[in-house]
Amino acid sequence: MYPTDQEGNQDREEVKESVVQEEKKEKEQQKRSSKSDKVTKLKKENEELRQELEELKDKYLRLFAEFDNYKKRVMREKMELLETAAKDTLSALLPVLDDFDRAKAVSEEEGSKEPFSEGVKLVYQKLNRTLKQLGLEAMETTGQDFNPDEHEAIAELPAPSEEMKGKILDTAEKGYKLKDQIIRHAKVVVGK
Repeated sequence: MYPTDQEGNQDREEVKESVVQEEKKEKEQQKRSSKSDKVTKLKKENEELRQELEELKDKYLRLFAEFDNYKKRVMREKMELLETAAKDTLSALLPVLDDFDRAKAVSEEEGSKEPFSEGVKLVYQKLNRTLKQLGLEAMETTGQDFNPDEHEAIAELPAPSEEMKGKILDTAEKGYKLKDQIIRHAKVVVGK
């Protein structure tokens, strides 16, 4: 039996319809796979952006910390500069202070012909007080252990006793500190 035209048309229609449905299915699969590819691509891109964000955050934090350290260092340097700004001026005044000390010591000796007048004593005291307020202080040396970081040995003499070995016997020139920073080393005689 041969199919009739109507049956043949129906078969062709069914075949066409099944081909169209298969094509639709393929297109849907392609859409799904392209959507899946897009999702995968977007996820990968998202992960890359997150990593880049983390790197930038890390760089930012490091840069911020570095800048903060820089600010602190500059402030510390400024404070040190302000604290020791008068160092040169005070160093220039030290010989004058030494002369005052010598004149005072000579005037206080018994039988001295050169008295230290009351006015000069007041000037001397005021000068010392002002220099102390600025942070200048004389270093105590006589009788202490010799320290090459603070003292300059100008002579060595035999020690009068065993316990005076390595100690300072006499101070030829006072040492001074400006706010705990040595501006002149003491010149001393050390016992050996």
